Amino acid sequence: MRAVILGATGYTGLLLMRMLGEHPAVTEILAVSSSQPGSSIREVDPGLSAGAIAKIHDGVLSSVAEAVKAVQAHAVDVVFSALPHLKSAEVCAPLFGSSVVIDLSADFRLRDPTVFRAAYGAPLPRPDLMPGAVYGLAEWNAPAVRTADIIANPGCYPTATLLPLLPLARAGLLRGTAIVNAISGISGAGRKEKVDLLYVERSENANAYSPGTTHRHAPEIAQELSAADKGLSVLFTPHMAPLRRGMAVTTVVELAGGATTPDAVIEQTFDAAYRSSTFVRLTGARVPQTRDVWGSNRCDIGWRREGAHLMLFSVIDNLVKGASGQAVQNMNIRFGIPEGEGLRAGGEM
Repeated sequence: MRAVILGATGYTGLLLMRMLGEHPAVTEILAVSSSQPGSSIREVDPGLSAGAIAKIHDGVLSSVAEAVKAVQAHAVDVVFSALPHLKSAEVCAPLFGSSVVIDLSADFRLRDPTVFRAAYGAPLPRPDLMPGAVYGLAEWNAPAVRTADIIANPGCYPTATLLPLLPLARAGLLRGTAIVNAISGISGAGRKEKVDLLYVERSENANAYSPGTTHRHAPEIAQELSAADKGLSVLFTPHMAPLRRGMAVTTVVELAGGATTPDAVIEQTFDAAYRSSTFVRLTGARVPQTRDVWGSNRCDIGWRREGAHLMLFSVIDNLVKGASGQAVQNMNIRFGIPEGEGLRAGGEM
């Protein structure tokens, strides 16, 4: 397989280069940068293995024009777009229809144009293509991903929030408003120069931001949760903590059956949803930690109840399961490759 990575010099793109460079089904990679075309891959990421460097076309960053030419010549199987929101659909315009596009931006995540405009301050980039775009929450939408030509890779916060909620919501076990508090590592803000991302600003400092329904990921969570159960809503508050990577989400939600809901029903619902999942681990009453999943494509989910309320705990690596890893997982599903190929199920020390 030949793959293109658009936006190869951001955190997501760099990790995609490392993952695809070690992926046994990927034979060649066009790593694209609009700002640094022609730059040596060894200089861009000295941490790449020799095998990964050998897969990268000419050993340098390619230009967007080179990628478009390759895709239109039908010499590319899959395009990973790790470009910013609102830019991704624009750059990918000449690629749609010629290659499978896995978009890691938000350009194809929100289906309602009004909701998208409110969240991103601009019109939905390609409403004409939305009917064919599939929301790539891999554990839930794999059948649709298998035939999709545009896969909207979910955000990191929605991935960690939705995986514990959806089995229960679809079973009708929840009611009311899910109160979600999430903590992310600094890498979740992307690889950019910004004062509040400086080490001296973030070290020994943690804070909530964009609380309630104001964060851009809140409508994405609400959209998918409502699709599972129209009676549910969400209040979502993210926090930034002095971690390089990792994400921990705590959700409190009321049980539809109140205090009479048997624990066994909750446990059976989770087990039925995830017993065959490569990348979801159920921890029961043990509260998972970010270090358990660091470097892996896994989401660990724990739960406890307090009377009529259920407390859900989930952790992911925001750069892997929350971005690049899930994108590779979607590629595997789409092309009939074993789902776990090229991905870690176990955490690193």
